[in-house]
Amino acid sequence: MKTVIIYGQSHKGSTYHIGHMLGEKIGGEVVEFFLPKDFDEFCLGCTNCFMKGEEFCPHHEKRDKIVDELESADVIILASPVYCMHTSGAMKAFLDHLGYMWMAHRPKEEMFSKIGVCISTGAGAGMNRCNKDMADSLFYWGVGKIYQYGKAVAAQSYEEIKVNKKKEIDNKTSKLAKTIKKKNGKVKPGFKTKAFFFIMHLMQKNGWNKKDSDYWKERGWTEKKCPWKNNK
Repeated sequence: MKTVIIYGQSHKGSTYHIGHMLGEKIGGEVVEFFLPKDFDEFCLGCTNCFMKGEEFCPHHEKRDKIVDELESADVIILASPVYCMHTSGAMKAFLDHLGYMWMAHRPKEEMFSKIGVCISTGAGAGMNRCNKDMADSLFYWGVGKIYQYGKAVAAQSYEEIKVNKKKEIDNKTSKLAKTIKKKNGKVKPGFKTKAFFFIMHLMQKNGWNKKDSDYWKERGWTEKKCPWKNNK
């Protein structure tokens, strides 16, 4: 198995420790990226990725180093501390650069069989909103199965977390890792993903963006084919 973890911060605090712990428990290859250290660009709103192609993004060389790893991963973990009740700006800036991968545009076939995990930590609140910020992208990429884990750590560093909370974290990550390993290779998207894909399938038959509609037609997705089946 291969797990790719993208952290919405560059320091190794509570979020890092939980994400890294889960990756180690899943086992296999673990690749980690830290934002903004490994990607520090803001989307310029040029729409090149939508209208011309993702290779026309002015930041594509930095972005694609991470995207290439995401494509080859079995498990994608997005981990961010809570910043003002939402995900970190660095994580948001990175996810903005992957809008072209949404089902409304040009989703990657590989995503529909992957497992995604959203992890967030905060001193007291905001984990649900933070996880939703990241889970929205995973869903619209078409990721087949998505898990979320938010933890109020009541501490400013991992070292300051109380022993009982660390035990809870250890138990939760162990159970989640076991579930992920059992699910690996057997993932199929749920009803909500299939329904949204079908709506996009109808839209792309006569899509307003030729780049997107051509992409769908080339793959047969405007007809009866879909990315989670072995279509002949």
